[in-house]
Amino acid sequence: MKQIDIPYGRGAVSVQTDPKLAHWDVIRPSFEPALEDPKRLFHKAVRHPLGTKPLREIVKPSDRVVIATSDGTRPVPNKQLIPWLLEELPVSPDQVTVLIGTGTHRPNTKREIVEMFGEELVRRVRIVNHDAFSETQNEQVGKTADGTTVFLNKEYLNVDVRIALGFIEPHFFAGFSGGPKAVAPGVASIETIFRLHRAELIADPNSTWGVLHENPLHRKIRECVALCPPDFLLNVTLNAEKKISGYYAGDLSQAHAKGCTDVKASAMVPVETSFPLVVTSNSGFPLDQNLYQTVKGISAAARIVTDGGTILVASACSDGVPDHGNFAALMREGHTPADVIESVYAREPILDQWQAQILSGILNRVNVKVYTEMNKDEVRACKLQVIPDLNKAIHEHLESRDNRVAVLPDGPLVIPYL
Repeated sequence: MKQIDIPYGRGAVSVQTDPKLAHWDVIRPSFEPALEDPKRLFHKAVRHPLGTKPLREIVKPSDRVVIATSDGTRPVPNKQLIPWLLEELPVSPDQVTVLIGTGTHRPNTKREIVEMFGEELVRRVRIVNHDAFSETQNEQVGKTADGTTVFLNKEYLNVDVRIALGFIEPHFFAGFSGGPKAVAPGVASIETIFRLHRAELIADPNSTWGVLHENPLHRKIRECVALCPPDFLLNVTLNAEKKISGYYAGDLSQAHAKGCTDVKASAMVPVETSFPLVVTSNSGFPLDQNLYQTVKGISAAARIVTDGGTILVASACSDGVPDHGNFAALMREGHTPADVIESVYAREPILDQWQAQILSGILNRVNVKVYTEMNKDEVRACKLQVIPDLNKAIHEHLESRDNRVAVLPDGPLVIPYL
């Protein structure tokens, strides 16, 4: 019997894979090793970027600089990257603002900000949360060809140099994370975000994992960001331990494209057949803080589960559904997942409808059961089933069904495909 540790919160939950019970396929990305000298290679990357001048030649001593980065639901190594960036910039720390790209998420608390950036950095530079819902914080920068009005945070707009940080992984409807997503939806207004996440774009089959150029949603993001692009992109890739495994620095399009190519080679894994049972995670903390984010891990597993099959997902969800936003209320619509999808199309856009639309589409064809520490009634209210013991649930499934099991320990960090 072999034990597989699945990331869960800040720890792991073990799955016992007994070869007498089933044929087990463990599907993992081919993670690159952590960089041996990440600081030295960081400086090399920003001094020899792709498609643009070195960062220290872009920034002048008199410039005001904004660094747009991800919020606490993303494992961007801000504690390392931003101090190293400050070493490269020919400006004083009081000329730099770090803008947390919350998108539609809640603001990060003071405690979370210290955890994300470290006490020393919090003292050195000004750090602010983006607020997509603020009428005064966001400013119109123009319109795209289809009439989308683009509002971005004034802290991002009213500076001399804009730097975008992020990490690249496959994304369940934008193709890949990182790149332009630091700006939109990261620091965009709710009106702009709604246009980027409208139901018909989410429903397009090309709005999915690992697709960029044919992805209509990703194209819309790029059109929005082109109205005020970052002057310099710094994206990273991370290994299983969330350590830096690669840098992609320079021009927004070139650096992001190179990173996506490398991530696709390591994270997209072909499989020969679908499975009646898929066991997955949401890659542990910080990605599995809530049920809303856990839809990503469920979506990755759904690519290889048979119709009528079962997904078991281990996700701590320490932040609940969460309490803020409309995801919980949307998932309670009607009696069936089809009712949820119908309600999304029937009303004016509201926050979180895209996540409810995707999860409900999955629930229309498979069963999803959740191993979690969050309130069980809240899980059930979202039309999901609850399992108190992950291994017991696996064994109960195997007693009555086909004994083929796929295990995706890293959740949405690996994207299997048929």
